[in-house]
Parts: sequence; C-alpha cells; structure tokens
Amino acid sequence: MPRLSLCQRLLAGLLLTLACALALAGNDVYRSVDEHGNVQFTDHPGANAVRLNARLPIPEPGAMVELQVDRTPTGADVYASNRIGGPVEIELKLSDANNIDTLPTLPVRQILAAGNSRVLVTRIGIIAPEQPAGYGLALAAMPGDPRSEARAVNYSLPLNDNSGWQIGQGFHGGFSHHDEQNLYALDLVVPEGTPVLAARAGVVMQTESGFDRAGLSAEKFGDRANLIRIVHDDGSMAIYAHLQENGVFVRIGQRVELGQQIGITGNTGFSSGPHLHFCVQVNRGMRLVSIPFRMVGPNGYLPLPEH
Repeated sequence: MPRLSLCQRLLAGLLLTLACALALAGNDVYRSVDEHGNVQFTDHPGANAVRLNARLPIPEPGAMVELQVDRTPTGADVYASNRIGGPVEIELKLSDANNIDTLPTLPVRQILAAGNSRVLVTRIGIIAPEQPAGYGLALAAMPGDPRSEARAVNYSLPLNDNSGWQIGQGFHGGFSHHDEQNLYALDLVVPEGTPVLAARAGVVMQTESGFDRAGLSAEKFGDRANLIRIVHDDGSMAIYAHLQENGVFVRIGQRVELGQQIGITGNTGFSSGPHLHFCVQVNRGMRLVSIPFRMVGPNGYLPLPEH
C-alpha cells in the first residue's frame, strides 16, 4: 500500500501573509515576492520588484481576506473583507512607520464573520502633515473562529462503504502527518473518481478545483491540491483534499448535509497516488490545529487512536 502525503496549502493552515506599503503622497506601487513566497507591495523599488502604478485595493488571487486602504485627507482607513464562507481571524501589523499613528494601535487581531462584509480594522493618521509620511502593513489570515469549542462528534466515513477504501496513513503518520495542522489526519486510498461524501453537516467554507496534476515535490505541488473545507456548527472545520480536477460539486456558502456527495477523489497536489485526505481542524489563535476524531465505518469505529 503506498504511503500517502498531503496537500500543504489550505491543510497547512492557509496562513496567507500579504504585505502592503505605500507613501501617503505617492502613486506608484511595486510588487515583489520574498524568499518565503509572501507577496509584498511597497512604495519603493527593491530587488525583483515590479512597478504596478496601482491603486488600492490590490487583492491577491485565492486570498481569504481582501485588504483595502482608502486614503483620507489626514491619512488612510484600512478595511478588510472576508472572501470565504466562514469566519476568519486576521492579524494586522505595522512596519516601516514614518510620521504616522494608528487607531487602534497595531498590531491588532480581529475576527471577520462570513458574508464578505467590509470591516474597518484601523485608521492611519499623519502626525505632522508638513513632513513626509509612509508605512507598511502586513496582514495574516487564518480560517476559523478561535473562540470555538469543538464537540466530541462521531464522523461518518466520507466514502461509500463499498468503494474498496483502505487506510493509507492515519494519525501521527510518519510520512506527512507529523505537524500540528495534520497530526490527526486520515488518508483513505481509493481510485480516482470515487464519490466523496460529507462526513458531517456544515457550510462550505473554501474550495479549490482547478489543479490537474500531482507529484512528490512539496515545493512544486504543495499548493496545487483540489479541496473542500467545511465549517461545522461548533466552529470546527473538516478538510477533504486531493480531489480530481473539476471534482468539487459544491459552492462556497452552501449548506451540506451528512452523507451528501460533495465531490470526487483524485490525485492532485503533493501526493503519491489517488486518495482522500481528511482531517478536522480548529483555529487556536492564528494557529490551525488538527484534533482527534472518531469515524464510523461499515464495521464500527476505524482504528484511530484518541491521542
């Protein structure tokens, strides 16, 4: 039986870091990518920076949160909009501050409810209007509400009983289930095109269905897995990953019921073969943590340790 890996995009916490910086009196914006893959926008050119001549907002494709900076006569108002089907916790930090103050003082954390609402995060003001002023903003976003308390729930097998499934890697799997985001994850080996069923009722929070290949290079394929994230009524979130290209059958914001087909299995992203990756995660204050769960199969509970 092959030892299976997992997607490292949303499964690894979907910690999106977006840096935005601009001079209050300038118009040019430069875009660059740092050594960690974080996208940066700044008011001054640097190594590998590309001049955009852009006006904010500047959303990044696939971002959970859109950062918007509206200039005012005395500075700027900074807004954030939730772009997914569930709550998101954000942390906004200030860098390269010159002649400005913020209200509330940065860094600040805030929880954005689902619904794409536009929320004021902070106001930036110029201290001495006759002097040059500038600043940088760094936004980190994490899915889920850190105040949520996951209940002990029995999850159903997310596949048909007769699908020929096998456990390829379970909790604490040495191949890839060893970080806190995926420590309690389950890989179920099935052929491509196998129906994927909701293991618990909830609301579709995030989806990805446009990727068409897989490989064992985490650098090349780690962010190329198709998946579905579903948030439950207690705030916990289930991940169904490595789905087939165009194999997502639900939409963001849709309510799904237990046993409903939500997609089909595939072999996309950082993966060594066709399988379904499943885990339950909670937000623990800008940290995405997997939690143990019990799953019922055709012959009773699956052999998954509780700790």
